[in-house]
Amino acid sequence: MAEIRPAQPGDVPTITALLVDAVTDDPVAEWLVPDPAERQTVFHGLLAMEIDHAVEWGHVDVPLDLTAVAVWHRHPVPDTAVLSEHHLGVFAGRALPRFRQLHALVGSYRSDAPHHWLSWLHVTPTRRRQGIGGRLLDRHHHRADHLDDPYDTVVTTEATRDFLSGHGYRAGLPLHLPSGPRLWPLTRSGNPAATTESAGSASPELAVPDDLRDRRH
Repeated sequence: MAEIRPAQPGDVPTITALLVDAVTDDPVAEWLVPDPAERQTVFHGLLAMEIDHAVEWGHVDVPLDLTAVAVWHRHPVPDTAVLSEHHLGVFAGRALPRFRQLHALVGSYRSDAPHHWLSWLHVTPTRRRQGIGGRLLDRHHHRADHLDDPYDTVVTTEATRDFLSGHGYRAGLPLHLPSGPRLWPLTRSGNPAATTESAGSASPELAVPDDLRDRRH
């Protein structure tokens, strides 16, 4: 069984590289930045910033071998922890208008009430179907269920939607990017007695990055 631990500042480069590799063929990432080389450059800058920020202000959980990651943000965040539009513009470049469209679409779904936001969930392909994704989720659920605030996310693939549905999340109607792919919003009650968790049958991929929307994810 994979042991899960909190990520440390020294883990940021490895986690960044893991997620940059993950967005190589992600449909929303492809829509945001169609050129593959540019996509790697843009997401490397954005992810390095977000993961560093989340390690300090949110919760980032990883297995000991750093082959998977779950990134969580608590909403609302302290004013001192807010990432600005400037931070997004520095790295997004000419892709900024599409990142803003993504921000607006997800913002139309997202609640202003206190909640836990699952920003990224990824398990490297060679480590899938070993229960790691479920243990990453369980770690944060066990840490935060007593607060009784809901868990929300928006994901980019049906496989991730189905995986989370197997862990107590309820999927809403899909969101549609302009001339782009669909996204799936999901929510889970913060009261563990209100949900029934089971093992998911699909492999976790990506949630929509919280910082990339909010600069506000």
